[in-house]
Amino acid sequence: MSTSDSADNSLIDGGTHDVLVIGGGVSGLMAATFTARAGLDTIVVNDGESILRRNAHVENLPGFPAGVNPRLFADMLQAQATGNGADHVSGTVTELTGSLKEGFTAMVETEHATSKLNADRVIISSWSDVSYLSSLPVDIRDAGSKQYIETDALGRSTVDGIYAAGRLTEKYHQAVIAAGDGAETAITLIHDSETPFYNDWVAPEGYFTDRGRDVPPGCEEISATEKRARERASMAAMQEYFEEPHSDRQRTHPSLVDDPLGRVPTDE
Repeated sequence: MSTSDSADNSLIDGGTHDVLVIGGGVSGLMAATFTARAGLDTIVVNDGESILRRNAHVENLPGFPAGVNPRLFADMLQAQATGNGADHVSGTVTELTGSLKEGFTAMVETEHATSKLNADRVIISSWSDVSYLSSLPVDIRDAGSKQYIETDALGRSTVDGIYAAGRLTEKYHQAVIAAGDGAETAITLIHDSETPFYNDWVAPEGYFTDRGRDVPPGCEEISATEKRARERASMAAMQEYFEEPHSDRQRTHPSLVDDPLGRVPTDE
């Protein structure tokens, strides 16, 4: 089973989350990773698959000098978000209402039911239909079949408490740009929520404290022993990810094949 199949739909109607991320592509998952690591209760609602999965091979991401299978990379992004504490639900947001003062409520349609999901703040990274925002005064620009959300330079929409990231804000359609924009928007939300946060750094033991400083919020100092343990865990995980070719079939544009996900009949 790929990571994209493992969403937990039992998380809906389970109280109020600090952050709701609508859209589980590159920008949404990167945003969720940062908000979850900052200690905010984060849930991602994702409908369908990221366009990233249609690529044959991704060759311009930092840290992958020979490139990487895009479906594997998407699974790794989701594993990173959930591993850092973000929850994930497969479903479609059909309506978003509320305000920063009263909180936001999303109606989420899953395979079996329609339920409410409550959150204090929302990051939108879905593509490209945002009709679920019709009851909120979010500035949206229509461009034919696509819609774009107007934001400031740091991802804030025209409605307090609602943020947007990635291609939905007319950023360039590249995975690395979407990732950076998701992270920046998440940090904007973290600061706006007044969550104590300096930077998301893991520093060697003594980096701050040996200079007479407290470890800043969002940062961590780890011992040499802990560093080696994390490095070994990282190496083992990467070896497992790359041990065999990814099992998912190649995707293409859905208009080219008789398959709703755009899966080609066979891989070469």
